[in-house]
Formats: sequence, C-alpha cells, structure tokens
Amino acid sequence: MNTFAFMIHPIEIGDIARKFGPLGKLPPRLVESLFKYAPPLKVSQITGVCSKHARAEGWFVACPITSRLMVDLPEEFVIKKIIKTGKLAQKLGAKILGLGAFTSVVGDAGITVDKNLDIAVTTGNSYTVATAIEGAKEAAVLMGHNIKKCHAVVVGATGSIGSVCARLLARDVRALTLVARKKSRLEDLAHRITYETGVAPRITSDIKHALQNAQIVITVTSAVDTIIGADDLMPGAVVCDVSRPRNVSREVAEKRNDVLVIEGGVVEVPGQVNFNFNFGFPPGMSYACMAETMMLAMEGRYESFSLGRDMSLQQVEEISALARKHGFKLAGFRSFERAVTREEIAKIRENARRALSASRAKPQTGN
Repeated sequence: MNTFAFMIHPIEIGDIARKFGPLGKLPPRLVESLFKYAPPLKVSQITGVCSKHARAEGWFVACPITSRLMVDLPEEFVIKKIIKTGKLAQKLGAKILGLGAFTSVVGDAGITVDKNLDIAVTTGNSYTVATAIEGAKEAAVLMGHNIKKCHAVVVGATGSIGSVCARLLARDVRALTLVARKKSRLEDLAHRITYETGVAPRITSDIKHALQNAQIVITVTSAVDTIIGADDLMPGAVVCDVSRPRNVSREVAEKRNDVLVIEGGVVEVPGQVNFNFNFGFPPGMSYACMAETMMLAMEGRYESFSLGRDMSLQQVEEISALARKHGFKLAGFRSFERAVTREEIAKIRENARRALSASRAKPQTGN
C-alpha cells in the first residue's frame, strides 16, 4: 500500500480548545503554553484516495504548537518538536511526510527535518504554486480582466513559494511588483525575472503602496497577523491568499463587495477520500500541499520533492503533470472557508465596475 502522513498544527489557541473541549475553560495563553510540552499525536486516518492508476492511505499527525509559538519559541525547540512528530508518522507506517502550515517554513523549510527522518519529506510548495497561479488567473478572467494588461503584485516574493509565483506570473502580465522586506533579495529576484522574461519588476517593502493599482495579488508571507486590510485594495482586485494564517483580513470580505479574495491551493482529491477530521473544507477537498503529498505517494515517489527556499519551475510543471495523471484538480473557488459561486463573482465584478465608474466621475481637486 502507498502510504503518507501530513503534519498539521493548531493555527491559533482556539483550535486547541475546539479539539480538547475542557481546555477551553482555562486562560487561552496558559493552554497555549502548556500544550507546547504535549507529545505529538495521531489525529486521524485518511482513506479512499484513489485514481485509475493507484490508491493511497495516510494519517494526519499533529505538532502541538500554535503559529505564534512557531515564530516566538527558539527555532531549535520548534524543529525538534517537528522532527518528533515526523517520527510518529514514520512509526505509523508513512513512507512520505507532508509539512503543513508553519511546519513547512520554520528554519530551513524542511531540510533539517528531512535529514533527521528515515522517510521522504515535502512541503507541498510545488503544487501550492501551481494551483495558486491557476486559480488567480482563472478568477481574474471571471472578474473581467485581460491578464496581458494586468498589474500583478506578489507579497512575500522572496520566499520559496513567492519567488516561483513571481517568475510564473511574469510570463503573462503587463507589470509586476515584488514585495518583501530584504531589498538585496528583491533585487536578485527582479534581475532573474528580467533575464528570464524581459519584464522589469518594481520592488518595494511598502505593501499598501504596492497594492493601490494591482488587479492581481498573490500573498504568501509567513506573517502571524493579517497584513492586507479593507482599504488597501482597488475595486476589482483579485487576491489569492496562499498563507496560513491568512494575510488578508476578514474585514475585506465584510466591507468590500467589489473585491474577490480566494484561498490559494484548494484541490479536489480523486476517489472517495475520507479525512476523518474536519479542517474546514467540504468533503473531498484539501489544500494543495496535502495533495502533493498524496500524489507523490500514489506515484510511489518516496523522495523529498519540495524542500528548502529554492524551487524550480521544472518542479512545478512536473507536479502539475502528476496532478493531471491522477485526477487532482482545482476545486472551484473558496473565500474565508466558504465556496464562492460564479454568480457571486459576477456580482462582485459588477460592484467593482460601478465603484471604478464612480471614482472616475468624481471631480478632481487641487492645482
């Protein structure tokens, strides 16, 4: 049997309380602090992953550290906890382990974890990139944008996912802006993109300024708090939020009916998959990083596929071919844990058209 495991962790303190009800009565920060000393645990068994070529089964295993603590605790402590959780996956019989959420970005993005386990490890970043770009472009077309005339912004552009997203988007858009903290890394990426595509990206660390005129936004940072608010986006913008925790504030959905925010990397899994665990998706759907782990297992490719900060376009193309072979596909659009229909997108598009028309009709003031 082809076997895999996927590592999850509590995104916020409330996730612990939901899983372990009585703990919800204790002060949240106390729960968070105590839980970091808990052992890793098997959350559920995953069954029914099946294509016409192969089948697989696996497990969810949990590293008991919240997103905030993943960032705040000493890196060595966190990596040791991730490795310990990986050893549980190994003991269960998994032959490849996928790293989810912050477990995929801590330290050297899986390389040290891989060296300390006897099974293959992947972050799932290659397929996450593939689905993020596919979803953002498809959503932009539905919103009435001509991709070739769009200004795209990648927030978190120098990360392993962001850099490849930027390189792929540069092939199709009119203008590209790269946003990250370190200027030297931004400059290196911009030079590379110019060499590969002829597009000369702008670079900045000012997110709000970069977003003012962006029709397409891919955001892939490891920020613990939201960094994009309701006033930051132009009418008609399509934002693909790949990050967990989210980079886009929920107030965008509440206050802006002229902006489309989609979750990056939501995938339909082939077969009659049963995760035996509710992580907020409808039956049969998963994150792209989970899907990459599954398809590598189905293919019997027990190799460390997506690791570290560097990712090649070839990896993205290769994993996309495996997805097509086994029947993994983009599962429509979701926004803040719910499906978004084409009818709703059409309404958002019309609201954006009206907002843009109104802004153009306003009289200009000043000299």
